[in-house]
Amino acid sequence: MKTAADIQSYLLKMELPYEEPREGTWVVRGLEGVDNMIITLAGPVLVYRIKLMEIPRHHREELFRTLLELNATEMMHGAYGVEGDAVIISDALQLENLDYNEFAATVDDITLAVASHHGRLAKYREAA
Repeated sequence: MKTAADIQSYLLKMELPYEEPREGTWVVRGLEGVDNMIITLAGPVLVYRIKLMEIPRHHREELFRTLLELNATEMMHGAYGVEGDAVIISDALQLENLDYNEFAATVDDITLAVASHHGRLAKYREAA
């Protein structure tokens, strides 16, 4: 089973700028198109989370449909979801079998999703 030290070594190997506000939680900053990726040890899993935007007051149904379509067709790692009044991307990986390649692929795929879906989701920010 991987530990906090293993995750920190993966972050260093990827040369990701991060802060560790508390043990087992890392805030990765400076990824293209991503302000804050939060990575947290949560029992037997490693959880990734990015807050993308506030849910708009208008065109909500259209936004939710778009998010579901993206989940079904384009999300390799993780999924779009709603947390409170925000749209997020989250993912979880089991620590038992986690290796560097899986860790890096998840970071890269989530970052790619944010960049490639930005155009489709940006219009909902403006509609808020």
